[in-house]
Amino acid sequence: MPRRSLKVSALSIWALALLCLTIAGPAAAQQLSQRAAMMQGLDKVTARVSTFPLEVDRPARFGTLEITLRACHKRPPEEPPESAAFLEIRELRLGEQPRPLFSGWMFASSPALNPLQHPVYDVWVLECRQG
Repeated sequence: MPRRSLKVSALSIWALALLCLTIAGPAAAQQLSQRAAMMQGLDKVTARVSTFPLEVDRPARFGTLEITLRACHKRPPEEPPESAAFLEIRELRLGEQPRPLFSGWMFASSPALNPLQHPVYDVWVLECRQG
């Protein structure tokens, strides 16, 4: 078990490093903060893919997951496209306390960099939007 937490920590460090490189470029002052994100989710049991909007600080449900967008940043149009979203994801089960599953940055161009690890659902960021 300690090995898994080390892996998660290493992924979080890589995600943070990528975010710093994304923001610290010459267009750092022009980074666009957005109020919403387009998300996509996969239910692995039914093989259904769903696309849904998510607004900052307004939790949304996807299956048994509650997803809250805390921040979303997008590069300006003249830069290579990239969207980065800070998400908090909890699992809600009937008769149980909500269980935190994920808290961190997800990147539209690299969804495998810091993914949600869940046996039934996959969730990833498509892009940040104004709202």
